[in-house]
Amino acid sequence: MEKTNFKTVDEYIAMQPEDKQEALEHLRQLIRTLIPQAEEGISYQIPMYKYHGMLCGFAGFKNHCSFTTANGKTLSLFQEDLKGFKFSPSIIHFQPNKPIPEELLERIILQRVAENEQKAAEKKRK
Repeated sequence: MEKTNFKTVDEYIAMQPEDKQEALEHLRQLIRTLIPQAEEGISYQIPMYKYHGMLCGFAGFKNHCSFTTANGKTLSLFQEDLKGFKFSPSIIHFQPNKPIPEELLERIILQRVAENEQKAAEKKRK
């Protein structure tokens, strides 16, 4: 996929190969279902979601797709569950035909929601 200046998540997904489109749209719908109040947009040229700050996002690449937690701590809580996936402190790589299990994604996303809500509450108290 050539680099372009994406304006919407629809545009981003439409520029992906068909197998990645399905995987990324599934992630999108899961995020929207779990956090309907999250703001959807493009940040760093990938789809990202904001809820009390950056929450999570996803991307398609030549040889894989990725899901990002937008921070470097959350995935450390899920290391055992992520065996079999290549991941860094904030990004999980996966193949469209071997997606991250939905139940695991839900737990990771809800953990990010809790982290951002806690951060927002602490900020409010100060």
